[in-house]
Amino acid sequence: MLKQGLELKQTQKLSPIQIQTIKLIELPIQELEQRVRSVLEENPVLDDTPSGSGDDDSPKDVSLDELKEDDYIPSYRLKVRNWGNDARPEYNTFSVKDSFTQSLERQLGYRNLTQRQREIGSFIIGSLDDKGYLRRDIDSLVDDLAFRAGIEAGPEEVLEMLAVIQEFEPTGVGARDLRECLLLQLDAMDQTTDVVNAERILEEEFAEFSNRHFQKIMSRLGLSEEQLKSAMDRIVRLNPSPGGQVDDSYESETQQIVPDFVLDQEDGKLVFTMPRCSIPELRINRRYAEMLEQSKGSSERAQKEAVAFVKQKLDSAKWFIEALKQRQNTLQKTMQAILDYQYEYFLDGDESKLKPMVLKDIAEKTGFDISTISRVVNSKYIETHFGIFPLKYFFSEGMENQEGEEVSTRELKNALQACVDAEDKKKPLTDEQLVEEMTRRGYKVARRTIAKYRGQLGIPLARWRKEL
Repeated sequence: MLKQGLELKQTQKLSPIQIQTIKLIELPIQELEQRVRSVLEENPVLDDTPSGSGDDDSPKDVSLDELKEDDYIPSYRLKVRNWGNDARPEYNTFSVKDSFTQSLERQLGYRNLTQRQREIGSFIIGSLDDKGYLRRDIDSLVDDLAFRAGIEAGPEEVLEMLAVIQEFEPTGVGARDLRECLLLQLDAMDQTTDVVNAERILEEEFAEFSNRHFQKIMSRLGLSEEQLKSAMDRIVRLNPSPGGQVDDSYESETQQIVPDFVLDQEDGKLVFTMPRCSIPELRINRRYAEMLEQSKGSSERAQKEAVAFVKQKLDSAKWFIEALKQRQNTLQKTMQAILDYQYEYFLDGDESKLKPMVLKDIAEKTGFDISTISRVVNSKYIETHFGIFPLKYFFSEGMENQEGEEVSTRELKNALQACVDAEDKKKPLTDEQLVEEMTRRGYKVARRTIAKYRGQLGIPLARWRKEL
């Protein structure tokens, strides 16, 4: 039996300006420039020609402040001055390397392959994990190719393309396990005695190598202690995570990043600025202003349609310009809150002074939503007198030390790394012993926390850190 009834629901609908602002807040400064240029191309009402340029007889740009308000022009004054008219300032840039996938795809493009081979190779590249490993078995990959890419390929064909990818840089990429990853790197080296012995250890005694059973390895392979030590030195210098090498380095072809904020000291106080780059002052072209003036009182249909078009574009311009202003205000308030919260750290960049800080802390100081703070922090950078950092760098959770003072996770990780660096490598500290060592240094940390931070720092288990 059907029943009818009324139900009241309260929903919140975002205004065009709010939608624009959300989109603009996420953009770093370079992408914002591109977005402004794109809007200028798409909206003929807007112009960025400086006032007074051009011939006397040509239509000149007019500030929105000069337009009279009437039925066709929104009452909001559309002129924006927050970017100023000064020349493009000087600013520093730094480089971020191509992503791991982009690097491999580019290398794939250099190979003399058929279109089919390229498609299979690209699919394999897309199947690699963040560390550069292929964790899928070949049969599963064959099935995925058929169902997801519509490519009917046999295991031999897939293995053939996998072998091609395993020749790419960084060496070791495309391996299916750690052993294969290390062997790929050794195979690419000059085959000296040390390298050959290292290959024998990984091929024939990988289990004993993993468990650091050095005596068994020497006995079974007939190696002296010196030969084993030389071979082990080769192995421990290999990269177990080739996928992480690309994003963490600053080499070869790069993308230039312009800091969104620049920190300076003025009269002993820290202040920041926001580089204006080449974002133009937006103005309304006089042609359209005159069209509105001439249309007053007109009853012609064509004239009304033209006016409706101009009004639509003016509204769009209004929303975009207001969104630019709100973006500027949001970024300024957020960065000021971060600076105030981490003021002691920003004085000299001493990580021990970096306070625990999460998105909620800055949201409470600014009055913005956590989602807004997240958008501001994402892909934004600040240039300081001690380096250039992504804003994400300054956020971390905290724990208490033995004095009850809150310390950041970054300080705890630095202390843990110091413990490992100072240990006896012939008898490396277990996680339980690291807990005791951290306690002696004044940090209360549980064993599971040690294991978590050790993994994040890339510090292997104690038996993997053992040396002869």
